Amino acid sequence: MSETLTLSARCLRISARQVDALLTSLLLPVLLMVMFVELFGGAIHTGTRYVSYVVPGVLVLCAGFGSTLTAVAVATDFGRAMVDRLRSMDVPPPALLAGHVVASAARNAASGVLVLGVALLLGFHGHVGPAGALAAIGLLLAFVLAVSWLAATIGVLARSPEAANGLTFVIMFLPYASSAFVPVATMPGWLRGFAAHQPITPLSDALRGLLLGRPVGASAWIGLAWCAGILVVSLAGSVAAVARRST
Repeated sequence: MSETLTLSARCLRISARQVDALLTSLLLPVLLMVMFVELFGGAIHTGTRYVSYVVPGVLVLCAGFGSTLTAVAVATDFGRAMVDRLRSMDVPPPALLAGHVVASAARNAASGVLVLGVALLLGFHGHVGPAGALAAIGLLLAFVLAVSWLAATIGVLARSPEAANGLTFVIMFLPYASSAFVPVATMPGWLRGFAAHQPITPLSDALRGLLLGRPVGASAWIGLAWCAGILVVSLAGSVAAVARRST
């Protein structure tokens, strides 16, 4: 645990020094939300104010943008033989990945607060009690951890930071093909099936219900099941990938 905390602090210091990348991960979701609400919101009918509909999707989108930084940072560390230095000090390589995941969670927390602040300025009015707020935070944290570990695994597998950046494109694309920004029912038939059965849709629906004080049905449990599955696969994959890079 102490090694993970030390490496987490290191990853946060590195993020603070990379001002351009940090600002992009923090501000781009906000800019996208403003663009969707102010430019397209009047033409998109969701049965509620569009800003209220889109905020949960943007919160999920933050994790996608944050995953890019995580994958690139892990790939950079492996390219610079950081793992060999850790082994010489008897520090297990998974602690390095855990440090990047903790740093990713911290960046996502900052980005989420910024998104909610701007959403309030745009007219977002949530109807959530303490229990609902805690449930929303827990669900979002589960997704951030799952996606961050997946990004860390991609960073280990990638042979360069540029490759890691490209491989995380799929994670960033998923929110657009889901109910994060528009109802699934409005999509063409060939896309509707995929959008309804991928992890972002139940997560966005559950967060929307929790933040607006509406029933969430089975969406929360389906979203948690997706997060658990992604996390288990990513943990196993990262261990195997680190062992492969070490041979």
